[in-house]
Amino acid sequence: MAALAAGLLLGPAAGCASTGGPAQRPSSASFTENGVTVDLSVDRWDGTAGTLTAVFTPTAAGYHLYSLDLPPGGVDGIGRPISLKLRGGLEQTARPTTGAAVHDLRLPGGLPPVPVYPDGPVTVTLPVHRTAQGPATVLVGYAACSETKGCLFPVDAHPVEATVDGTSVRFAGPGPASPSG
Repeated sequence: MAALAAGLLLGPAAGCASTGGPAQRPSSASFTENGVTVDLSVDRWDGTAGTLTAVFTPTAAGYHLYSLDLPPGGVDGIGRPISLKLRGGLEQTARPTTGAAVHDLRLPGGLPPVPVYPDGPVTVTLPVHRTAQGPATVLVGYAACSETKGCLFPVDAHPVEATVDGTSVRFAGPGPASPSG
């Protein structure tokens, strides 16, 4: 099962000097499930709005993720889009975006092509704003596939818990694990 590691506090309570502007240290969380590590952060938080950034990194070489624009059920049932949905004290203010180039993956057997990103990490950003103080949940979805090794089970609505207050967004947990190596 996926392990959730999370949390750096935003704002003066985290030891950041108050400049009257946005907090400089992002709140973050990380989990790995079904062959993909997802790193979430909230940056440019000004107390009411900021940017949720999600970096999706396949744990093995040769795997790609499906486009944000893929229909929720895939194309003829093939693939699942990257998705970030919010509940509780956060709401999105625009569609998620990525700078990653999309290309059509041609499938055998006359199946329609599916839009995918190149193999490797994909960074998605989502503008968000505070709707209420208290709990918030980011529901993360994605699927990873390899043209030579097949597909991994999709992840649908993996919950990442956070708390939103007047000055910060804090993800639950002790903080991200440091990389080993």
